[in-house]
Amino acid sequence: MSDLSTASNASTTSATTGLLLFAHGARDPQWARPFEAVAAHCRAARGHDRVALAFLEFMAPDLVAGGGALAAAGCTEVDVVPLFLGAGGHVRKDIPVLMARLQADHPGVRFTLRQTVGEAPALIAAMAAVALSPIAVEVPVR
Repeated sequence: MSDLSTASNASTTSATTGLLLFAHGARDPQWARPFEAVAAHCRAARGHDRVALAFLEFMAPDLVAGGGALAAAGCTEVDVVPLFLGAGGHVRKDIPVLMARLQADHPGVRFTLRQTVGEAPALIAAMAAVALSPIAVEVPVR
């Protein structure tokens, strides 16, 4: 996304709209580094108390706690963005149950599920560009 479109999106986003980034989670804390970087970029654009990063399993906070934190910060609308490459079982089955809990716990907040990031044309193009890059970083095999 260009800086111009990011600035445009930020200016049209209400101060009471939160962003809840939702990733799978893993036992290894290093796994979360790219997702924390995404959250940091979003916080720089929206404000620290308007962006939360949550996980399905192994890591905290979970989706319900992350959504609760945004509600407590005064968000009346929250966009939930699954940081998944595809809409598999977790997105189709687990997230709707968690979204229902969020809505029941915070009836004054509107939670909206957005598409997985992996389905966005910009991310598909970015992954293809990295795959085709002649200067790709080599990773040693152990």
